[in-house]
Amino acid sequence: MNSWQQTFAGHGDHPAFIGGSDDSRVTYRELAESVQRLCREMADAGVDASSVIGFPGQYSQSSLAMFFAVADLHATAVPLPEGADERVGRLLEIALATHGVGDDWVCLPVSPAAGETANPSPPTPLPLKGARGASSPQEVVDQQASHALYESLQQLGHAGLVLFTSGTTGDPKAAVQDIDRLRLRYAQHRDVGKMLAFMQMDHIGGINTMLYVLTHGGTLVVPRTRSPQDVAACIQEHHIEVLPVSPTFLNLMLITGVIDQYDLSSLRRVTYGSEPMPESVLKRLGEALPGVDLLQTYGTTEMGILKSKSESNDSLWMKVGGDGYDTKIVDGRLWIRAHTAMLGYLNAPSPFDEDGYMDTGDEVEVRGQWMRVMGRKSEFINVGGTKVSPVEVESVLLEMPCVCEAAVSGMAHPLMGQIAKATVRLNDGSTLGEFKSQMRKFCKDRLPPEAIPVKVSLAKTSMVTDRFKRARG
Repeated sequence: MNSWQQTFAGHGDHPAFIGGSDDSRVTYRELAESVQRLCREMADAGVDASSVIGFPGQYSQSSLAMFFAVADLHATAVPLPEGADERVGRLLEIALATHGVGDDWVCLPVSPAAGETANPSPPTPLPLKGARGASSPQEVVDQQASHALYESLQQLGHAGLVLFTSGTTGDPKAAVQDIDRLRLRYAQHRDVGKMLAFMQMDHIGGINTMLYVLTHGGTLVVPRTRSPQDVAACIQEHHIEVLPVSPTFLNLMLITGVIDQYDLSSLRRVTYGSEPMPESVLKRLGEALPGVDLLQTYGTTEMGILKSKSESNDSLWMKVGGDGYDTKIVDGRLWIRAHTAMLGYLNAPSPFDEDGYMDTGDEVEVRGQWMRVMGRKSEFINVGGTKVSPVEVESVLLEMPCVCEAAVSGMAHPLMGQIAKATVRLNDGSTLGEFKSQMRKFCKDRLPPEAIPVKVSLAKTSMVTDRFKRARG
């Protein structure tokens, strides 16, 4: 397998990366040179296959060069999310990081014996400058990261990647992926044009977009911000052909009207994933973007992104799997075995069964070869013994003309076990009492009685997480 430097050099002066907050424009030749320079400087600084390197996971010329330099050195990359220093410091701890790179990131020494953090030195900024004048990552920690998963990567001579799950309580799980194994998914050549990078490098969807585009010589385009307006403006300006985003973000594009305000005629395909799509949003999206392929994708931090095929533009039924992927349904939940599966968690037991399958936790309906993802088992609402899907309730609420956003979850009830609770954002100034009356009438013939929300509250601001999913709370 060629090094990333060789792969990039082969694409010459074709644009590799456009955009970001500083509107960078980088050719493949420049990217290859940046990766080569960083490899040399990091090797001189003591970085080797045992090193685990944390760096800002937001797309930029420098972060791209850092990711692929780490990969070419067969070390392990830890792209970090935006956040407070305390949070980032804890993630570096969990990853057993030996190096931290970035304007605000610090290097956390780790005891190699027990995996316990030593007393960190005072925070010291480690600037990562523009790739054309990239500085050394510097500040090397003398300890090596010691963990069986890292040792497995070293024995294979493969590069590693640590991604954190998006759990809401406690420490996130740290999944260790094999970059070389992930890369095999893109071995078959494809013609790739300009694709918008929406999810960042700390998300498996962002990694998938980046590897897919840059392996095949396409152009990765990053909007100035991830607002609907900036994304639509980016599509118009750069003639983006593929838009990979979440259903929640697509709903934001619809309710803000940017689809009508900007020229999006260059789009050939919109892919959506990371959470279930409300059927009403998919219907409105198809009407707003006629002639654009709408493809549902499926993946997890642990398994990577699977190959998928939607039954049709207006259908939530899809096929997933293909070569290197096996699926099975157990008690209504989807289990997956994949060649792109992670090696394991750094800080949690292995989730795989004896045959290599992992329970995704997603409830699915099956119809022949097609399946429909209904949502996480943990998010279903048990109303008097009847399971209620939050996504189906949200889809109906979003059909109401006055509703911009809706988030449905379960609420404890002394008699029923749980009841459905809805938080909605309105666009017409209705009071809570007025909306509840409208909602009950609207839902009466569209939802079973147990699915109609009993508790309702109004939101004044958008209900979106930092990964652009619905914030159910």
